[in-house]
Amino acid sequence: MKSSSISAVYKLTEDGTKNYIPLYTESVKAGFPSPADDFIDKTIDLNELLIRHPAATFFVRVKGDSMINAGIFSGDVLVVDRALDAQNGSIVIAVIDGDLTVKKLHKKSGQVRLVPENDNYPEIVITSEMNFQIWGVVKSVIRQLVN
Repeated sequence: MKSSSISAVYKLTEDGTKNYIPLYTESVKAGFPSPADDFIDKTIDLNELLIRHPAATFFVRVKGDSMINAGIFSGDVLVVDRALDAQNGSIVIAVIDGDLTVKKLHKKSGQVRLVPENDNYPEIVITSEMNFQIWGVVKSVIRQLVN
């Protein structure tokens, strides 16, 4: 069997303590399930996995489909780190004239563009007339598969 892992979560109890759920070393097959109790590797803390800079991290829910080709869908929750430097190609949360947007940052020859990951949307070329600020770099996407 190939060895890989899946993410697991912990639940906070009523008194605020963490109840860890095991992280398995075996991969999940899309066929008939098999017991995996013998393959528990360790527990996982989602804070440690997703949040490197707690004081500089925030969450934001996505509305719209301009980033679907990057695997970001309407309803997803983004983990955004304000402590990370936005690099060329980073997916960022930006404010343009008071409106929040999530796009891929492109910098070339002094020009800044925000590029959607959906051909149905145009690029946004940042001009000096715009009130523009990058709020943070998207580090992770959280998606619920069932409600």
